[in-house]
Amino acid sequence: MVVVVALGVALWTQLGDSGSPSGSIGSESARDHRDADTAEALAGPRARADLEPCPPAGPAPGPQRLRGITLECAGDGSSVDVAKTLAGRAVVLNLWAYWCAPCAEELPAMAEYQKRVGPDVTVLTVHQDENETAALLRLAELGVRLPTLQDGRRLVAAALRVPNVMPATVVLRPDGSVAEVLPRSFASADEIAAAVDPKIGAVG
Repeated sequence: MVVVVALGVALWTQLGDSGSPSGSIGSESARDHRDADTAEALAGPRARADLEPCPPAGPAPGPQRLRGITLECAGDGSSVDVAKTLAGRAVVLNLWAYWCAPCAEELPAMAEYQKRVGPDVTVLTVHQDENETAALLRLAELGVRLPTLQDGRRLVAAALRVPNVMPATVVLRPDGSVAEVLPRSFASADEIAAAVDPKIGAVG
């Protein structure tokens, strides 16, 4: 009996570390990624995902609510000053997690929307779970190469006051103001365009 209980606890611990969500959407995480997600461990998943680089920082301070937040660019591990990176851009922030089924359905639509709208709008995904390896493998599986921020502590969602649902999308104007918070999923690039373009004047 003791052996069975011990095995059960070990299995639960292993799943909690590598295969299951780190907690409910409303829970607070103390770190952006797991201890296991070292640069060496992430090298293979990063190569498989082959993500687009995160946008470079601009000269302006960027959205006030996001100032002071620094995250990792999942594609290459570089440090990103989120506010400065978004400064002067029309941005669609897509908040998701690797274990979220509606997120996985929506991400290819986000990629298609980016392809359609071109450089007029920047689509940047924000992964809201500590398991960065799982995020990279999910993006590789989906064939989605959008630039991605690793945000296990969900700092972006907290700063922008996004409801505790995933996926969620935040539309930012070039002046850094929030045009819309969309706590819903999208099934197609057409749906995204219909919701986003009127808010930022994009022409798809």
